[in-house]
Amino acid sequence: MKRKFQKLISLLGLLSLEVALLWAVFFSCLLLFLFMANTVFIQQNTALDTALFNFAKTHTNDQNTRIMRLISFFASAEYLLVVPPLVVLLFSFFKDLRWYGLKILIISFSSSILNQVLKRIFERPRPEIAMLHQSGLSFPSGHAMIGGAFYGLMIYIVWRTVPSKVWRAVLIGLLSGLLLLIGYSRIYLRVHYATDVLAGYGLGIFWLILSIKLMRGLEKKYASRFERQA
Repeated sequence: MKRKFQKLISLLGLLSLEVALLWAVFFSCLLLFLFMANTVFIQQNTALDTALFNFAKTHTNDQNTRIMRLISFFASAEYLLVVPPLVVLLFSFFKDLRWYGLKILIISFSSSILNQVLKRIFERPRPEIAMLHQSGLSFPSGHAMIGGAFYGLMIYIVWRTVPSKVWRAVLIGLLSGLLLLIGYSRIYLRVHYATDVLAGYGLGIFWLILSIKLMRGLEKKYASRFERQA
């Protein structure tokens, strides 16, 4: 009995730590977005943007440009219009993954809409030194924000569903690395400022955590209602 009680206390301690970390990430991401918005639009400080552009110049060459263009594709509109629905379709064949498929669909779509709304609110033009022709506005970066929400959700799904600790760590590492490279590729290609990318990451992950929290609440509500009806 004593051993079971100790295990319960340990489990509650881990859950409390997980919740605390989640709230810390949630508010840190919101503060990051607000800080970037303040830096760009109120302080009009371009030091970070200039420093990252100058750093990218030190290793700009044809080969790296081809690599960065390829990496950038993995959060492009063309990619995100096709891949999330395909993942949803794949998940629909597995009973335990169907709810995650719905989350992918809703969060990807809602983050895209939110990103477009915010771009029209802030109306920051893209850098004039862009290496690619890109239409639309610059703040916050859609690649960082929508990609952050999508790949962040994939990381969450891996964490919740992959039983092997080794494979879980490998997949999370690969997804995290890809997400970071996507953001840097936008700076390297000069289609976004560094502040655009950081703001996109902050708001994308903030929206992801908020959406998961709301959908988990709905999941519990309708699951309990179904059990009562049954």
